[in-house]
Amino acid sequence: MAIDPRIDVYIAAQADFARPILIHIRALMHAASPDIGEAVKWGMPFFTYRDQNLANMAAFKGHAAFGFWHDKVGREGASDDAMGQFGRLTTLSDLPSDADIAGLIAQAMALIDAGDRPRTGPKAPKPPLPAHPALAAAIAANPAAAAIWAIFPPGKIRDYCEWINEAKTDATRDKRIAQAVDWIGEGKGRNWKYEKK
Repeated sequence: MAIDPRIDVYIAAQADFARPILIHIRALMHAASPDIGEAVKWGMPFFTYRDQNLANMAAFKGHAAFGFWHDKVGREGASDDAMGQFGRLTTLSDLPSDADIAGLIAQAMALIDAGDRPRTGPKAPKPPLPAHPALAAAIAANPAAAAIWAIFPPGKIRDYCEWINEAKTDATRDKRIAQAVDWIGEGKGRNWKYEKK
């Protein structure tokens, strides 16, 4: 069992509600097989098997998430409410039973053993997400932003719309809209710091 000390640090830094969930998931993964390793990828804990991604978990301000990497594992009844297949996890009782998780781990490992590669087909396109009326008005009022918005690919438009729509208060939404119009006017996506140049 290969333990990555960075995951200890990651778990220790999370909120009180999230730590027991992450610790439990980690224990279940390692109980399933001594061949399951750990890594940190994209800033979150991953579990690996035969040097391939098996599953990942993460914690956020209000919930934790857990999911299997292979697109054939745990997708029936999967939640779209959060990253991973099991929705927003706020307590241990939000997880499937230990036996169900063990079965999914075994299924994922068997797929890797069989050479079945995850995510082999094209993803279904997401439906368009309408811009918040205040965002649409702010873009329309800025000719540079409007010109760039018109040629943005659907993924960048969706990313901005989700970010604006997720604001919990009007003040936060208005602040995000002002920032978005500035970035759009410069041709940047919301995550422009991480985009390839």
